[in-house]
Amino acid sequence: MRFVVSLALVLGLVAMAPQTQAAEDCHRGTLDDRYCDRDFNLTADLPTDPDQWVDPDTIIFSYTPVEDPAVYAKVWDGFIQHMSEVTGRKVVFFPVQSYAAQYEAMRSGRLHVAGVNTGGNPVAVSCAGFVPFAMMASADGSFGYEMEIIVPSDSAIQSPSDLKGKTLAFTSPTSNSGFKAPSAILKGEFGLVAEQDFDTTFSGKHDNSILGVANKDYEAAAVANSVLKRMIDRDAVAADAYRTVYRSATFPTTGYGHAHNLHPVVVAKIKEAFFTFDWEGSALQAEFKKEARFISIEHKSDWDVIRKIDAANGVSYDCK
Repeated sequence: MRFVVSLALVLGLVAMAPQTQAAEDCHRGTLDDRYCDRDFNLTADLPTDPDQWVDPDTIIFSYTPVEDPAVYAKVWDGFIQHMSEVTGRKVVFFPVQSYAAQYEAMRSGRLHVAGVNTGGNPVAVSCAGFVPFAMMASADGSFGYEMEIIVPSDSAIQSPSDLKGKTLAFTSPTSNSGFKAPSAILKGEFGLVAEQDFDTTFSGKHDNSILGVANKDYEAAAVANSVLKRMIDRDAVAADAYRTVYRSATFPTTGYGHAHNLHPVVVAKIKEAFFTFDWEGSALQAEFKKEARFISIEHKSDWDVIRKIDAANGVSYDCK
């Protein structure tokens, strides 16, 4: 019940965005009433009326919320310049402070292209008309990250079973590795139910959870190890400040996509920008050290495991 209430609060901000098109009789699946899924691929279709297509002079791009958005504005600067050259339009980086703010911005038409966190993809797809098409991958096309439960290095906690009676820090209700996956895993594999067998708190971001464990503000935290590795690489946290007591199977990473109602010519140019970006020597390569290119993805298949985790947690993509 705690999760349902928390998710409702997050999506409450999304639901406040004004309606821009009347609902029509079409297949939707989990999509909000303002969207249609005529091809049954689980994402919102381009409106049939060209008058509803958005053709912006300035393309707004955002990356999933992080501890210091200014750092990532610099990381993405070269890519944004490349997108501007390919599309022939000005591209602006929009630093978002929360997952809900990112979804609401796209739903209300103030955001055109975004990198949405793994767990938030189904929510953004259903409630904000987000259409993911790309993901970072290594040179050989492999991709993914794991959820890790970390504790301070000198903690007495040796395994997830030891979390009983303790407090575990989650990040956000929409985060896969920061909430949904660990909730399902702790219940399914270890018989531990949140707020029954252990207490919880929400830090807001993976960075906050990691720093909280390193500084011993949190007894334990569930985080994405991709974020953890990047923080260690830039000396934001010491590798000996924490210890991992659980590592999950591999999940897909941040999904990159566009608003469903962007003009198809603009969408084609945006995709071209992603798939022609030269990673060699770029700030993206320096930050995302394992990655070397963007690869094409399909939300229906690549996020199937995430939707199954949501189903195990009783999550409903209800935007109201």
